[in-house]
Amino acid sequence: MTVKGDEGVLDSSEVQRADNQSFNAVLGSTIAVCLVFLFVSALFGDSLVNAVQDSPQEQGNVPIWERYLEDYTVDTDFGYILEVGPYEILETANEWNSTHHFVEYILPLEEGGAAPNGLISLAVWRPNVPDGVTVPVIAEFGPYFQEPSVETPTIEVPGSWLGSMMVEQMLPHGYAFAQVSVAGTGRSNHCMDLMGNAEQLGNDAAVRWLGEQNWSNGNVGLIGKSYDGSTPWQAAMFGAEHDYLKTIVPISGLIGVKELMWRNGSAEARAPIMHNGVYGSYGLDGDEEDYQNICPDYLIGPGTGMSAYLLGSEQFGDYWAERYFLDRVLENYQGSVYLIQGMHDWNVDPHMAVPTMNALIDAGIEAKGLFGQWDHDYPDRPIQLDDRSDMGGRGGEAFPEMIRYDWMQDLYEWFEYYLQDRGEQPGQYIEIQDNLGEWRLEDRYPPSDTTEWSGSLGAELSNIGGSLTVIPDASTGPVWETEPLTETLRIAGVPRLHVDVTTATIGGQLYALLEDCFENTCIHIGHAIMDLRYHAGGDQIQTWTPIFETINAKMEFMPLDAVLLEGHTIRLSLTSTGEDYLPASTSSLVTIQEGDTSTLQLDIIDETSDSRRYFTPPECFHEVCLGS
Repeated sequence: MTVKGDEGVLDSSEVQRADNQSFNAVLGSTIAVCLVFLFVSALFGDSLVNAVQDSPQEQGNVPIWERYLEDYTVDTDFGYILEVGPYEILETANEWNSTHHFVEYILPLEEGGAAPNGLISLAVWRPNVPDGVTVPVIAEFGPYFQEPSVETPTIEVPGSWLGSMMVEQMLPHGYAFAQVSVAGTGRSNHCMDLMGNAEQLGNDAAVRWLGEQNWSNGNVGLIGKSYDGSTPWQAAMFGAEHDYLKTIVPISGLIGVKELMWRNGSAEARAPIMHNGVYGSYGLDGDEEDYQNICPDYLIGPGTGMSAYLLGSEQFGDYWAERYFLDRVLENYQGSVYLIQGMHDWNVDPHMAVPTMNALIDAGIEAKGLFGQWDHDYPDRPIQLDDRSDMGGRGGEAFPEMIRYDWMQDLYEWFEYYLQDRGEQPGQYIEIQDNLGEWRLEDRYPPSDTTEWSGSLGAELSNIGGSLTVIPDASTGPVWETEPLTETLRIAGVPRLHVDVTTATIGGQLYALLEDCFENTCIHIGHAIMDLRYHAGGDQIQTWTPIFETINAKMEFMPLDAVLLEGHTIRLSLTSTGEDYLPASTSSLVTIQEGDTSTLQLDIIDETSDSRRYFTPPECFHEVCLGS
C-alpha cells in the first residue's frame, strides 16, 4: 500500500524501513504468540480478547525524551504517525471522497447582511467504519477554502497545507475530518466579518452540527494555523453552552485581533487596513448574493483601524472588544488546549502564546505548549523552515533541530486521549526550544523559577555610540553594551526595558533592539516597541508635561528564549521604529536619561534545575538538513 502526501507518494516499505530478515524473525514470533493466544482465548473468552486489544494503550506513550529511539520517518517533507490506521476512507460521489453540507444558524438582525438567515458551508471526510461505530471529528475553520486568491478550487478538496495530512493520516485511525468556511467566505453567506460576532456564531453552529451527526461520537477538535488557528479560540469561547468541543490546537493563532497588530500602542503597517484591505474581497464573486456582504462591521472596519493607529487604542465602540477571545475562553471553556507557536513568527508574534500559556494553566484548563524557533509555519516542514530561518538570530542558529518529525505522532496521541478517550493523557508541559536549538520541558512558560538580571543604562550597559536624543525618522539613536559576560545566561520569557525619557510633545515612540555580540558580530535576540502615550503599560492613554516632566517607559520585549554565552556581550539600541512597525502617529523628539531607573531586565533560568528536562527530538535526515 502507499501513503500519499502533499508532495507525492511514499512507498510504505520506505516508511516502515523493515528489511526482510527482521520481518521473518518477527513473523515467526508472531505465529507462536497467536497459537498461544487462540488456545487461551478458547478457555477465557471475550474478556481476554478485550484485554489484549487494550494492551497497547496500557503500555502508555513513549516519553518525549525517548522519541529519538523510535522509527520515525525523518527524510520526507513532513512528519508521519508511526503506524498506519486500519480504516479506509468512505467513498462518496465526488473524486475527493468528501460530502458538502450547509449549516443554518440565526444571525442577529443588527449584523445586517444575510441576517437572520446565516448559512455555513463545510465539507466532511469520513472513515469507512462498521455499522454502529461513531467517530470524532477533527476540523479546520477558516476563510481560505474556495477562495481564488489562495488557489483552493472548492471546499470539497482537502487543503494541501493541513487537510490532506489529516485525511491521509488521522482518518485511517477512526477520525472524520471537516473543512469549514467562515462567514462571508467560500460558499458561506453574509459578509466577511473578520473574526467578529457573526463569524463566531457561525463557527459555534458548525461545531454543534459536527457533534450532533449520527455518525459522530459527539467529540470535536479544532486545529489550524494563522487565521485558521484563531477560529479555535472563537469556538472555545462558548464553553459550557455545549460540550462537543473537547480540544483545540491553535497554531500561531490570535487571542484577539487588535493584539495581532498593536503592541504597547504601536501599530504594524497592516493595522489600519486589515479588515477591508487584506480580507475585503473574500466572499465577493459577482453573483446576486453579493449584497449580503454589506454589514455594519465591514463598513466601519477601515475607520476603526485608522482611528486605532491615530489613538493607539480603541476609543470608540467595541469593535476590538468583540474580537478579543481569551477572556471568554478562560471563563467558559471546558476542554483542553495544545498551543503551538513559532518564537520567530513575524506574522503572529509570540506574545499570542506567552504568557497565554500560563493563563490557561491558572484557569485550570488542561494545556500543553510547543514553542520552537521557527517562523509562521508548522513544526514538521523542513523545506519551509529552512527557507524562512535566517542566520543572525532569525531562527537559523536553531535549524535543523527545530524540525519536529514526531509532531504528527504527538497530535495523534493528543486526539486519541481527548477525542477517543483512549490511551494515556499526554504530558501537560511546554516544549520550548532556545535560539541555539536546544529543546527542554517547562512546567510553565514563562517559567516560575527565574532570577532577574538587571543592568542600568550608563553603568552595566555603557553607551558606545549614538546621541541620547531619538529623532522620529528612525535614523539614529543611542547604543549601549555590557562588558563580556563572565557566565552564560539563559533568558526565558519577556525581557523588560524601563527607561526614563523626556519628550518634545505628548507622543513619540521607541523601538528597542536586543543583540548578542561576539568578536564584532551581533545577532538579533529580541525587540520591543512602545507608543509613549502608553508608557505606563496597558490600554490607557497617559498625559504629562512635555520637555519638563520625565516619564518612565515600561517597555516589554516580544517573548524570547535565548542563550548568551560566556564571553559574549549584550547590546541594546534605541530608535523611533523598526521591524514592520509604522512611525508614530504622534511624532516627537525623545531624549533618553541614563541612571538607576533606566534598566534592562532579563529573566534567567538555571539549566540544572529539577523543574526542567532537556531532550533531543528525532534527527532530521531531509536533504535540506543534511546540507545545512
